[in-house]
Amino acid sequence: MFKVNGYNVPAVGLGTFQGESGNGCVKDAVLMALSVGYRHIDTASAYGNEGDVGKAIKASGVRRDEIFVTTKLAQTWHSPTDVEEALERSLQNLQLNY
Repeated sequence: MFKVNGYNVPAVGLGTFQGESGNGCVKDAVLMALSVGYRHIDTASAYGNEGDVGKAIKASGVRRDEIFVTTKLAQTWHSPTDVEEALERSLQNLQLNY
């Protein structure tokens, strides 16, 4: 665990890189990880699987405040004027409000 702004953030998380959207593998992997105790899930908008990650989180039954989700800003959204919209899109794709 790492202490960040008063929160204990799990040092180990499930990475979802190269898990294709819509093939079910990402959703199943995230569901399995959450069921065995993982509480940190790593994704990125560029991976194209934020939707599957969000569906798995929702289906898991684990409270949102127990899960740390890391996503990343795609290179095409690095302009300071684009960051907020990119964040909102990721949150929408993940079906999360924070």
